[in-house]
Amino acid sequence: MKRSLVLWSAFCLALLMVSCDRIGVSSRLATMGDWRHRAELDGPVRSSAFSFVINNAAYVGGGANSSDQNLNDLWTYEPLKNAWTQMANLPGPARRGAVAFSVGNIGYVGTGLDENGNRLKDFWQYDPATNGWTRRADFGGSARSHAVAFSIGIPRGKGYILTGNDGAVQRDLWEYNPETDSWTRKADFGGPAREGAVAFALDGKGYVGTGINNNAEQNDFWQYDPTTDRWASRQQFDNTVGKQSYGVAFVIDRKGYFVSGNPDNRQVWQYDAGADSWTSTRLGSFEGSGRASAVGFAIGQKGYLTTGAANGMVYNDLWEFDPTTIQD
Repeated sequence: MKRSLVLWSAFCLALLMVSCDRIGVSSRLATMGDWRHRAELDGPVRSSAFSFVINNAAYVGGGANSSDQNLNDLWTYEPLKNAWTQMANLPGPARRGAVAFSVGNIGYVGTGLDENGNRLKDFWQYDPATNGWTRRADFGGSARSHAVAFSIGIPRGKGYILTGNDGAVQRDLWEYNPETDSWTRKADFGGPAREGAVAFALDGKGYVGTGINNNAEQNDFWQYDPTTDRWASRQQFDNTVGKQSYGVAFVIDRKGYFVSGNPDNRQVWQYDAGADSWTSTRLGSFEGSGRASAVGFAIGQKGYLTTGAANGMVYNDLWEFDPTTIQD
């Protein structure tokens, strides 16, 4: 009897150790990056919209609705209220494929396609304090759509617009100075011309990559230093995931995050600028429907993805991403 009890005790202890070890392994291999469904955009569904962030509020507008009609409305989202509020419409033509950025407490929107498919180069300033728009100097480059933009410097910063399609894909870079309302051409983008790329700013530098050049998907990734006006090639993006154009990117806690425009691949990738490395290890997938031509932005320690289209569907749902939370 004693020998049986000893053997049984040893067996139970072994089971407990295996269970604890499995729990530890499970914890170490937990999939991070949880997505939470938040309040849907109150306006129409849309794709190819624009977005910018001012004072912990996001602004989303323009784009094309489910009937392929252009929009010129503007909506603001406040995460603490989890609510959308309609703001003053963007003057000028309703548009899709525009770009936007913010400098200090002011937002800027320009370029895109009008209802007739004409390319635009008008440029507008939005002041949330007055909920008013002011036309500024036209974009310095050619009229175009599906370019990318970012801004560097707070509050006396500069905005940057580059790449896009003006009838052919482009690689020129233009710097906007809000204080002088003027454009200056800077060093051309380091990679091939393209449209539908992504861009973000991190630690005083701009980062641009992915996109498409005449049906050829691009997976290169570049860093722009405004102090030297030079581009440097960085670690290229994973070239095994298929379509990468028309995705979204945002920055959380000095890390870049990218979600592809491939509706069949919703994996989230993280970029570490210090290590110059991309990884999807232990990062989960976007939990909404896969889509292209969405918009993404970050507020505080959370990232957001909204709007977009895929497979005949156009969206207005909003998803909040927390990279520190285990995915459900």
